Amino acid sequence: MDDVVVWIIIAVVALAIIAVVAWLLSQQRKRKQHEAHEHATHLRREAVAHTPAVTDAQLEARQAEAEAELARTEAERAERRAAEARQGSAVTEARQEDVLREADRLDPHVDHRSKDYTPTVGTDAVPSTDHDGTDPAIDPAVDPATPTDTQHGGRHKDV
Repeated sequence: MDDVVVWIIIAVVALAIIAVVAWLLSQQRKRKQHEAHEHATHLRREAVAHTPAVTDAQLEARQAEAEAELARTEAERAERRAAEARQGSAVTEARQEDVLREADRLDPHVDHRSKDYTPTVGTDAVPSTDHDGTDPAIDPAVDPATPTDTQHGGRHKDV
């Protein structure tokens, strides 16, 4: 019986040791869970503390988006105005070219039928003064029937 008692005592001690180890492990696990919960609570408080900064950043982002949309709208308007101005310029240029072509067609000094003919505007296209500064329309000594190439931009036919 002594062996049985010894074995019972060993079993009781072993169970006590196992119970103590299990209790210690349980306490350690509870402590870790408590620490994790405390850390999570701390992180939540920090997040709540940063809420105004997040709200401000969101507001700033929305304002920047609104400004960008306004800038896009203004750019589109400016592009439309530029396109309208280009179209108006093209119309004006076409009208001017029509007038120049008509003037060149009427001018006996311009060969408007040559293959290299292009109507041009400039001081060379309209006779104003001769090389010596005299106006052929006013100075009777200058023969307007014999223009020079520099007076007429080289576009005139030989007379």
